Amino acid sequence: MKKILVIGAGGHSRVLQDIINEIGGYQVTAILDDKFQFKESREGVYFGPISMLNDLVAEFDCKIIVAIGQNEMRLKVISQLKLHADRYETVIHPTAIVSKDVSIGQGTVIMANVVVNTGSKIGSHVILNTSAVIDHDALIDDYAHIAPNATLTGAVTVGVGSLIGAGSTVLPTTAIGQWSIIGAGSTVIKNVSSNITVAGSPARIIRKGRVSCG
Repeated sequence: MKKILVIGAGGHSRVLQDIINEIGGYQVTAILDDKFQFKESREGVYFGPISMLNDLVAEFDCKIIVAIGQNEMRLKVISQLKLHADRYETVIHPTAIVSKDVSIGQGTVIMANVVVNTGSKIGSHVILNTSAVIDHDALIDDYAHIAPNATLTGAVTVGVGSLIGAGSTVLPTTAIGQWSIIGAGSTVIKNVSSNITVAGSPARIIRKGRVSCG
């Protein structure tokens, strides 16, 4: 049974733990979050601060998944850990439909009922959330988050750290820049530059400048 250590103990982490249990073949060794001040064991699972990570990895030789939904915080934690890319586990829910030629980076999570079609490339530490649809030839860069029921039509590009909000639709060949936010329920009909927030149908700029995005 493959040992896995989960970093993060919020709602996103609980969903991810459900996926791990649904897949089977994993043993969750520890759940680490800085809201825990001390190391403790509950039913064979260690809980404690993230500073415990190196000792637990050395003891159990476990894989890591960072279960933090907020993109910027996920990047910050992973940057601080300084682990080799191969240490991170990629987790795909059994109900997800992923074309055989899709490439997926380390540490990415693909949740229930997601569809990823042929020719697409998914970066590292990406979240493809529940029932998202990624059509053919999409390019989703590292630390992006495609929220529940969002649809990327053919050949859409999403830059590093951007959030495509729940229920939004991005039209074919559209490019979304880095660290931008597409508001929930939006329809994106033209390219979106980096570090802005757009919303509406059609989507329009509502804020300029980089903001934290989940």
